[in-house]
Amino acid sequence: QVQVAESGGGSVQVGGSLNLSCTTFGDIANGVAWFRQTPGQEREGIAAIYGARDFKYYADFVKGRFTISRQKVESESVLTLQMGSLKSDDTAMYYCAASLYGGFWPPSSSLDGDKYDYWGQGTQVTVSS
Repeated sequence: QVQVAESGGGSVQVGGSLNLSCTTFGDIANGVAWFRQTPGQEREGIAAIYGARDFKYYADFVKGRFTISRQKVESESVLTLQMGSLKSDDTAMYYCAASLYGGFWPPSSSLDGDKYDYWGQGTQVTVSS
């Protein structure tokens, strides 16, 4: 079992920056990722970090703007999503997800929500002009 707890989020103006944090504890999560969803839209993967070497993979629409990182301390890890150059389209509920697996995923599959068994409650990000 992996517990997932998100923090951060809030309101920011277009062009601004915001950091999201996600702490996972319990069993070791080899794969962790951020997803987002807006009402009436499908959930989309944003960025993932996975494997013993912390491979990183980003959705095209956040490359160059968002950075994902992870710090591990025994069975706990803190996942950070640094978001910059925010756009109004980035407004969404953001979710952190964790998987016990992820050592040998093909990169693109790391943003497949079906790969993740443990999800946080979500944190709202609102970008306004």
